[in-house]
Amino acid sequence: EYVITRPDTPTPWINYLGLDEYCAIISNTAGGYSFHKDPRDRRITRYRYNNLPPDRPGRYIYLRDNLTKEYWSATWQPTNKDLKKYRYECRHGLGYTKISSGYRGIETTLTYFVPLKENLEAWILRVKNTTNKRRSLSLFTYIEFCLWQAIMDMQDFQYSLNISQAQCIQNTIYHLTYYYPKAGFKTFAYFSSNKRILGFDTDRETFIGNYRDESNPLAVERGISFNSGNYGGNPIGSHHLKLTLRPQQEEELVFILGVDEDKPKAQEKINKYKDPKYALKKLQELKERWETALSNLEVSTPDEEFNRMVNVWNQYQCRITFNWARSASFYESGIGRGIGFRDSNQDCLGVLHVEPSSVKQRIIDLAKNQFKRGNSFHQYFPLTKAGDKSGYSDDHLWLIVSTTNYIKETGDFGFLKAKVPFADGGAATLYEHLMRAIDYSFKNCGRHGMPLLGYADWNDCLNNLGKEAES
Repeated sequence: EYVITRPDTPTPWINYLGLDEYCAIISNTAGGYSFHKDPRDRRITRYRYNNLPPDRPGRYIYLRDNLTKEYWSATWQPTNKDLKKYRYECRHGLGYTKISSGYRGIETTLTYFVPLKENLEAWILRVKNTTNKRRSLSLFTYIEFCLWQAIMDMQDFQYSLNISQAQCIQNTIYHLTYYYPKAGFKTFAYFSSNKRILGFDTDRETFIGNYRDESNPLAVERGISFNSGNYGGNPIGSHHLKLTLRPQQEEELVFILGVDEDKPKAQEKINKYKDPKYALKKLQELKERWETALSNLEVSTPDEEFNRMVNVWNQYQCRITFNWARSASFYESGIGRGIGFRDSNQDCLGVLHVEPSSVKQRIIDLAKNQFKRGNSFHQYFPLTKAGDKSGYSDDHLWLIVSTTNYIKETGDFGFLKAKVPFADGGAATLYEHLMRAIDYSFKNCGRHGMPLLGYADWNDCLNNLGKEAES
């Protein structure tokens, strides 16, 4: 675990949760956003680019003392209480983040994680009354939905703010924008609680109130939800629950945020995760998965910090980068990059010893973005598999590096015979793809017999040298 002992870091420290299709980016104060497969085409929660603070909105839980009417947040942001009175600690672990806090005699521990093979994130909240008095608390959750397609959500307000739809049914809030099964649009998001809720809000402006922000929502201030529906506007998910805690009593709650295409199946997931023991079991499975993965490579030197970096954090970084390919962060919007052809071939090298089957599939996906001439798209988007940009003179050659290293690691020479389509039609063996990559470079040389530089190549600053420049 990487431990952060005060929340006001110079810039947010983020963790990436999720090893499969679902990704949750979370900062040390619970800011960030989630997406399913693709941060551009299936964004789940909203991120405001280059914002102040830079990591809002996020995954927030507000706590309110119903006697004094004072309220605060379990993750410091967004209420930002005086740090002289507020205890805080964040632990970024392998695939999970745990934020602990204490304020006015109420201790909380909030653990966020994405279970293996699940398209959801779970929040496990422990609330303890450390005083000698009975405490009456109100809890309010808060997430802000994105309208799936992040570019439209950011640019096309006149349309997107007219079509949004979110509603609460029993304990679950559903984000239903673009949910039209008869027309083939089946994906929806849901946000649920394992405890009975007293109220809800699905409209941002109603929950926050006029001329306010996440630091002082009107619903939290007054201590009761508005039960607002969302049919146009900015959709959110907020539950209102009440807790009464005896002295030293502790309560455990679970909140589930996910995506699905089948409401009964989504309800099955919700029913399972309503049991905190089940959620904790899934968290333990995640930890064991990382223990197993890290055991494949272990070094021992006299330098403990070097050992820790190589045995844990470098491998963790390589696995997360392989998954999400730098396409989504707080400095990369998740809109323009997709899966980089050059980058992802390089990423394969860092995880071959742990995930050879995943690397094999990635190489196939990359080869599908190669043209019959031998060159390739510069990137592709994981949800649609659509390629984008071309003209880079080195992209296609990296396919050779990833494939040969895969074979060295696995001995799977038969992989070279796999039939893989080209981006512009037709198909050939993977071996033929590699040969065409080499041929393309030899056929595109300058007057000195060196490969032409192309667009950007390995150094984006070399574009201005012109089309005749050589590498």
